[in-house]
Amino acid sequence: MIATAALIGTSLFSQVSIDHLKATLQHLSTYPTRNTSTPELKQAAEWVASEFRKIPGLKVEIMEYDVKKGRRVPEDKTVVQVIATLPGETDHKVIVGGHLDTINLGGDVMTAKAPGINDDGSGVALTLESARILSQRKWHNTFVFVAFSGEEQGLFGSTALAERAKKEGWNIDAVLSNDTVGSSMASDMKDKKRVRLYSEEVTDPNLPQHNSRELARFIEWNSRGKLKGFAPWLVFRRDRFQRGGDHTPFNKVGYTAVRFVEAIEWLEHQHTEKDTLEWIDFNYLANVTKLNILSMEALGDAAEAPDHVRYDLKQAHDTTIHWTAKPGVKYVVYWRETSSPTWQGAVEVGETDHAVIKGKNKDDHTFAVGTVGGIPIPLG
Repeated sequence: MIATAALIGTSLFSQVSIDHLKATLQHLSTYPTRNTSTPELKQAAEWVASEFRKIPGLKVEIMEYDVKKGRRVPEDKTVVQVIATLPGETDHKVIVGGHLDTINLGGDVMTAKAPGINDDGSGVALTLESARILSQRKWHNTFVFVAFSGEEQGLFGSTALAERAKKEGWNIDAVLSNDTVGSSMASDMKDKKRVRLYSEEVTDPNLPQHNSRELARFIEWNSRGKLKGFAPWLVFRRDRFQRGGDHTPFNKVGYTAVRFVEAIEWLEHQHTEKDTLEWIDFNYLANVTKLNILSMEALGDAAEAPDHVRYDLKQAHDTTIHWTAKPGVKYVVYWRETSSPTWQGAVEVGETDHAVIKGKNKDDHTFAVGTVGGIPIPLG
């Protein structure tokens, strides 16, 4: 049996509403700026919190943290961001978010117009819509929906949350950061069919370890063929060249986190007063939202990842893999040729602690083992 999202039931992504996405961005358009240092940021955060509170089952928090005077920050300030939690059966958390704050790099921090409708009102709209849809049922794991702040000043809000999560011992399975995901064009270029998905791979054993590259591969595999004419474009680096996003602080402390960003950024509009509603492609934004929901559905019902995944070392044309299994948990084995960036096949092997993959040898293939809907654990 090939492992796909069909194994976890019918997806909710068809409920994504362009009208809801548009309503969020229309409201965010009423703020001349949402710069972290301005009163409008707090006003917008309170509005986002009020929207989360309309959704049954969510526990909403306005989190405060302090930023110091410095680059892009005119004075010391206590800043707010919004966190909404949908409790699951376990304390394993899947986080999705976008940043609420904006910036205009061509004017005064406090007074320059910075609508930030794409960067990153689009991510906030996606997050609210995901919360609305995913809150309709109970999940095995806990969902956390975040409207970050302080991103444009130096990832301050996501850093504050990542450090808090580490200090409080949060059990985070995945972080999906959505930043600038609302447009399919820039000047004379268009790409309506792809969204970039950035992921880091840790190669230094002295650095905090995470499984972000495998999360990206799983998102691609899990969504393959499900969104007509639309798919993630895997980019194997932490983020764009010399740039960062709200997934980065989570990576740095050892959490698995990836970033979605549109295939073509309109750089001439970014961080200016031109980042307005008229340039949003709502069908494109809806597709990115659907991709996030597909991913969260799988991760939301996934059991804990297997331990001690290892090869049988005997030379053979077939590959035998062992792991430490947990009672009642079904497992999936994935494989790809060593030259392939994405998974080429998978099979659900059921409630077992080993599997023999016929006709696929470990000389020429890479393997991984995961639970149904979970991020696979790769073998060397």
